[in-house]
Amino acid sequence: MDPMPTTPDLSVAAWRKSSYSNNNGGDCVEVADNFPGLVPVRDSKRPDGPALIFAAGSWATFIASLKTD
Repeated sequence: MDPMPTTPDLSVAAWRKSSYSNNNGGDCVEVADNFPGLVPVRDSKRPDGPALIFAAGSWATFIASLKTD
């Protein structure tokens, strides 16, 4: 398991929605790619709300499991 990531300064985050979101009323997650080793994730409906921070390896494992299931 990856070590607990430190909290980055999310004010400089470059957020993006999944290409699968299809403008479905805002029920989307956004991720920021500009933090080496970390993947911040937030609810697109609450851009000023909290974000979850994942270690990049853990996020990659999660995404890979979604693609196989």
